[in-house]
Amino acid sequence: MPDGVRVIVPAGHDTAGAVAAVPAEPGIHWAYLSSGTWSLMGVEFGQPVINEQARAVPFTNELGVAGTIRFLRNISGLWLVQQCRHQFEVMGQYYDYPELSQMASQAEPFRTLLGTEYHPFAVPGDMLEKITTFSETTGQPVPIEPGQFIRCCLESLALTYRHTLNCLENVLNQRFDVLHIVGGGGKNAVLNQMTAEAIGRKVVVGPYEATAVGNILIQAMGSGCIESLAQLRDIVAKSFTLQTFMPDQAELWAQAYGRFCEILNR
Repeated sequence: MPDGVRVIVPAGHDTAGAVAAVPAEPGIHWAYLSSGTWSLMGVEFGQPVINEQARAVPFTNELGVAGTIRFLRNISGLWLVQQCRHQFEVMGQYYDYPELSQMASQAEPFRTLLGTEYHPFAVPGDMLEKITTFSETTGQPVPIEPGQFIRCCLESLALTYRHTLNCLENVLNQRFDVLHIVGGGGKNAVLNQMTAEAIGRKVVVGPYEATAVGNILIQAMGSGCIESLAQLRDIVAKSFTLQTFMPDQAELWAQAYGRFCEILNR
């Protein structure tokens, strides 16, 4: 190695970089959702959380930046929508993601709900048939139109996020006031609003490229240009336009969540 070359090791995982870039305000109890093809929801702690409740969910403890622990769960993300879109294309129907979200927003709400962790959903291919099978098995209307398929995916994801957040709060015996969504999945405004409705609290979205932003700023911290993780997050908050989503249909979503839980327990 040439003399004078410094090597800075950033976060060893993309999610660690993304969580470092969460633009959280000091003093606010917050949770994060790294949203993309797959989603990861959790909180940041100074030490691991190891107990039977956490194991049963299951949650995991992963190393973060500056000695932090990311206490989180891996859950389904926009994979469901991506797989539906792929199958539409195979059938000769070509839609971009904004078009699919628009069709979903116009479809009937809560017509069909999915257990997003249903094992066949994780396997590539035939997503429309898998959703049809799940719908029939659980005694629900089968989606027919593209908007119905996408809406049931998005609503079910939002309800999965509520279920995961509830589990997180039960394990930790703590309530979180804000959910920060980072990553490319945050571009889906329909899902963001559904998530705010489902969890019944404020959702702050951005930055979309949180992994890259976190990586760069962690290197700046390693170089001594940034003093702390708190300063890093303040820089992020001042450098990007963040979107805020607030719930306004709490009762309707609470009813849907009750139905969702019944489906999960079948």
